[in-house]
Amino acid sequence: MPLEASFVGRPFPLGEPYEVGVEKVREFCAAIGETNPLCVDRAAARAAGYPDLIAPPTFAIAVVAGAQDRLLFHPELGLDFSRVVHRDQRFTHHRPIHAGDVLSAVACVDSLRVLAGNDVVSVRTEITDAAGDPVCTTVGTLVARAAE
Repeated sequence: MPLEASFVGRPFPLGEPYEVGVEKVREFCAAIGETNPLCVDRAAARAAGYPDLIAPPTFAIAVVAGAQDRLLFHPELGLDFSRVVHRDQRFTHHRPIHAGDVLSAVACVDSLRVLAGNDVVSVRTEITDAAGDPVCTTVGTLVARAAE
């Protein structure tokens, strides 16, 4: 059964803003093995001119996940997540994410297509700060394998 085409371009906001905490940044760094002082040492980040710890580039996925979940698990979309593989993920940072940021995210389907019987979904998520300024754009592609 094809995915619901009316989802293309339809916005799915995160809900409540995501508040980036110092310990969340540090925990993420520990999980991925990031040791850059700008990411783990507040004094080093501030000495370099940042307001607080800088999050590693892939930290954006923590913000994106909530908005994308609202979209991808929406029952009307028709995506069987048990058959999904993650094809790719790209991040375009407009500025670094740092501890203290209050971020919003809006996800939307950029495209739906069928390749060799598999559903291919491209999802773009825009992350903005409390002032509404762009912080990061992510684009991910998922493939839902065809039923056998």
